[in-house]
Amino acid sequence: MAGRREKYGQSIRGSRIAGAIAIGVLLGCVFAFLYPNGFFSPDPRSQSRPVSKSNLQVDSPNCESTEGVNMMKSENRKLSEKNAELQKQVRELNQKLQAAQQGNGRTQEQLVVSSQPQKAGPFGTVKSLRTNPPVMPDESVNPRLAKLLAEIAVGKEVIVALANSNVKSMLEVWFNSIKKVGIPNYLVVALDDTIVEFCKENDVPVYKRDPDENVDFIGKSGGNHAVSGLKFRILREFLQLGYGVLLSDVDIVYLQNPFDHLYRDSDVESMSDGHNNMTAYGYNDVFDEPSMGWARYAHTMRIWVYNSGFFYIRPTIPSIELLDRVADRLTTQPNSWDQAVFNEELAFPSHPGYIGLYASRRTMDIYLFMNSKVLFKTVRKDANLKKLKPVIVHVNYHPDKFPRMKAVVEYYVNGKQDALDAFPDGSV
Repeated sequence: MAGRREKYGQSIRGSRIAGAIAIGVLLGCVFAFLYPNGFFSPDPRSQSRPVSKSNLQVDSPNCESTEGVNMMKSENRKLSEKNAELQKQVRELNQKLQAAQQGNGRTQEQLVVSSQPQKAGPFGTVKSLRTNPPVMPDESVNPRLAKLLAEIAVGKEVIVALANSNVKSMLEVWFNSIKKVGIPNYLVVALDDTIVEFCKENDVPVYKRDPDENVDFIGKSGGNHAVSGLKFRILREFLQLGYGVLLSDVDIVYLQNPFDHLYRDSDVESMSDGHNNMTAYGYNDVFDEPSMGWARYAHTMRIWVYNSGFFYIRPTIPSIELLDRVADRLTTQPNSWDQAVFNEELAFPSHPGYIGLYASRRTMDIYLFMNSKVLFKTVRKDANLKKLKPVIVHVNYHPDKFPRMKAVVEYYVNGKQDALDAFPDGSV
């Protein structure tokens, strides 16, 4: 009995196994018919296509393989084109966001959108962002100027000087020194018709703005400081067009190409009125107040001002805001000096009742971008410093500008060793 039960149990198990195999085969056939491209096909469209004879053939793998590869290449090409278009749109949107005007209680304040949060690196390796992104150029601001700059600028950069008939003699020394060095990208903004004709006669690139009653009155009749203040209003269009500007007064002699000596890592890169490393680059000035006893000494940070007659300004939102702030104060505070206002806006921090300008700045090398105090008080008396060739010399410390400019040319260009000797350190 036991033997028969054992055989009977084995036959039942065998029939169950056979039945399971048969069911598996049947299900496999059904799924093969319904899902010819596989049950887990990555392309959902292949599951919905009707079954044809070509789908059931197994003797044409090469044709199916070639067709699949071509389809994948086509899809990849379409995705790449779409990705490129999306990247372009993202760049354009970022540029628009950077230049977007934000109300927030202040008159159309413009903010730069920051990048995604980042983790700080190891100690000593962290560097903050110094270089703000440029604005998106807007040629509609001044199509005529945009066309002119496209012809004369090099690398979207240009030297710009404002001039009226009062500085004609210095202007001639200025542009002749530029021509001697071989600098092609410079432009005179003429403030009267006499300067327009003078520049054309000397083959000097010149631009005269469209009529503006307020600007024209100062430009034609204003003195040195009044004309100097106009540049902050005029330069705005250059920056809006996307150009970096090296603003230059005309009491400057060029001895090298200044564009070869710029860092371009800051919104404003300016020459200094400082006469040595300490005054030009900053120092700790200790204030002594004996009545305070133990706390009589107070430490202060000092730096001599930037010269508003020679600075490089990048086309960024903080740079344009700087020009707006200075131009507005010079309009509402007519007795203000443009250089003082320029430095205050760059230096003063935010405090109660005042929001400071968040512009980055760099001080130029005082022996390359040399003011006339450095030259006449120090350099000409030092045998080693006399061997250095500056990039420019700015005769900003002395009222007898024209003869000193000619002396600088004689000394550095024509090699006349005693050309600087006749002048006093200061003015008489």
